[in-house]
Amino acid sequence: MELLLVDKIILVSSFLGLVVALFQFTVIQKIKLGPAGGLGQSLNSEDPEKLVPEIYGKIMSGANQFLKVEYAICTTFCLLFSLVIYGLVSWGTKSSMQGYLTAGAFLTGAATSMLCGFLGMMIATYSNARTTLACANHGYTLGFNTAFRGGSVMGYALCSLGVLVLWALLTVFRKVYPDPDDWEILFDCAAGYGLGGSTVAMFGRVGGGIYTKAADVGADLVGKVVAGLDEDDPNNPATIADNVGDNVGDIAGMGADLFGSFAESTCAALVIAAAAVEGSHSTLFEAGWNAMLFPVSISAAGIVICILCGFYATNISPVREEKDIEWVLKLQLVLTAFIMLPVIYLLALHLLPSEFRLEGVRLDEDGTPAKIHGTPFKAFICATMGCVGGMIIGLVTEYFTSHSFIPTRELASACKFGTAVNIIQGLALGYKSCIIPVFVLSSAIFVSFQLCDLYGIALAALGMLATLACGLTIDGFGPISDNAGGIAEMALFNPEVRRRTDALDAAGNTTAAIGKGFAIGSAALVSLALYGAFVVRLRVKTGVNILEPTTFAFLIIGCMIPYWFAALTMKSVGKAAGEMVAEVKRQFSLKDSKGKTLLDGSTELKPDSLTCIQISTAASLKEMVAPACLVILSPLLAGTFFGVQAVFGLLTGSLGSSVQLAISMSNSGGAWDNCKKFIKNGFSDDPELRYTKNPKTQEEKDAAPKAKEAHDAAVQGDTVGDPFKDTSGPALNIVMKLQAIVSLVFAAYFAAINHGHGFMGNIIL
Repeated sequence: MELLLVDKIILVSSFLGLVVALFQFTVIQKIKLGPAGGLGQSLNSEDPEKLVPEIYGKIMSGANQFLKVEYAICTTFCLLFSLVIYGLVSWGTKSSMQGYLTAGAFLTGAATSMLCGFLGMMIATYSNARTTLACANHGYTLGFNTAFRGGSVMGYALCSLGVLVLWALLTVFRKVYPDPDDWEILFDCAAGYGLGGSTVAMFGRVGGGIYTKAADVGADLVGKVVAGLDEDDPNNPATIADNVGDNVGDIAGMGADLFGSFAESTCAALVIAAAAVEGSHSTLFEAGWNAMLFPVSISAAGIVICILCGFYATNISPVREEKDIEWVLKLQLVLTAFIMLPVIYLLALHLLPSEFRLEGVRLDEDGTPAKIHGTPFKAFICATMGCVGGMIIGLVTEYFTSHSFIPTRELASACKFGTAVNIIQGLALGYKSCIIPVFVLSSAIFVSFQLCDLYGIALAALGMLATLACGLTIDGFGPISDNAGGIAEMALFNPEVRRRTDALDAAGNTTAAIGKGFAIGSAALVSLALYGAFVVRLRVKTGVNILEPTTFAFLIIGCMIPYWFAALTMKSVGKAAGEMVAEVKRQFSLKDSKGKTLLDGSTELKPDSLTCIQISTAASLKEMVAPACLVILSPLLAGTFFGVQAVFGLLTGSLGSSVQLAISMSNSGGAWDNCKKFIKNGFSDDPELRYTKNPKTQEEKDAAPKAKEAHDAAVQGDTVGDPFKDTSGPALNIVMKLQAIVSLVFAAYFAAINHGHGFMGNIIL
């Protein structure tokens, strides 16, 4: 089969991404674990670097242990669910081949998602200790570059693998269905790829989120508030589990989540583009394979743009001092977005026909489906709305969560009046932060829908995800830097080393909050695009009427699903954190032969981090099943028993409710986190908001009691915010996406049950 222009773009970009990822990994490898890290003289005469390999080994072992068990559960579930997909799709389409190919695509997507999560977690844990050594021996430049390269390995490898595997899958399916008349079936089958990625992402996000926050909350409540220990104090038994959690939750889970977004948005665009117009194919078919794979080419080209901009950050204009860190990271987000725009326009000009027609879901005045006339420029505008909209949402998120701005500083002031006031104001901040992102999303949806109907919304989602490699790089940078600080504390490095890693981590926290806002926005667009593909696949000629009794009833149920889901995940974190608190207290109460405890500096007792790791692992793996089943089964049950109108209502309600709840939870949690750092690191001009463990000046001594109360209130607020921003909030992205992709994959099955009315249809009607 001859390679076309779009095939060449995809292959060259993907292989370049993998090569650069491998190169970045070899650069990180040059930093050897051990004394001086292979970099020269250490800042410390006592050479704490000898402890680094041991700490690094514990974190790596704990992360591997968790992923091994989690992926075993995921594999079992995916194999069983693939049989369900095969059976129901074959029955609904009356074609065993379609069932076979859809199940195969599902397993391929699931395997790719697990591989991406595993690679991301491995490179993050591989890079964390080396970032510590780089900061200790070579300052900010090498410390930043090591953490950034660690994140970029994950970003480039994940995006390249995702694009390459999808292209290979479509190429294989094209051999089964070579005739363009059958391409609609081809892309329906390929939708299983997105379902596989999102299913694994659900387990990864929920399981990893419960793990990391159980350890984090447990470590904070007992270690900081009760015992007065520093963050990552080596005497705290939960510290290692907390650092493991950063990798399995923020790296493996986040990587699988964004991989799922890419796969789903691409599948939605392909399914919509393959829809027929008045019994004949759209002119996208007439333009051939190049036009059909235009959505995939956007993601492929984005890899190259992100590589070039990443080179700028590490080589052309590197970080030289602390104040450069946040600027360089934010410049990456802005630079990649703006360079991507002309590239998308060139791709549209060369791959799309000068005019193409699509059947819309809007109705003309005569009640017939509107015929959409698209052009390359219209397609470019749709992608631009997503790309620029994502950047705006990210910057608004930064405003509400960074302690450089008024909202979080006001939150810090509230801590002077206690934990309750802090929590009340933090919740209000999260609710308020929804306003601008929702208007931005609504604008992007309106413009894209007007120009190219549902295909335009799918392109907007892809435009927002075009710079995914950069987003993953920056998201990975944060947990790597956080782990580096933990290792520096546990290995008893010079305080200057911890100050450097904290500077990296603080910038990483800000950009991670931006990334969360970006992920929520893209998830909303992806979910709507999938919803549209579901409607197109069912060939609904009358549009979706929410005032249909069944539709409206399930709209209310759909609005409730995110709250049910959040309740399950929050309760799971609370239960697991309670077990962690009890275990840490137990270990702190143990006494050695001299009557000393861990907190008294006992030389006989050692923190039992393995037990804490086992508590987090067991709790997360047990508690992740119920939320995942809720999301996957709700559209299946609605469609099976009550028909497609019930699924329409469920998806509408869930999408609208999930967006608001995800934004508010993520931003409240991010603000509480940065509020704690604002007080702890002494950034405030108010002495009562500058927590100092060992006050020196008379002013500090006078303000110390109030500052301690404000610090404790901030820490307790952060323990509430932790599951908000790292468990429930991010997982809501997957709720709206996964429900929509499940509906799309099983569309033919729903339509085949009692003409789309479900088994209960006759009783209801």
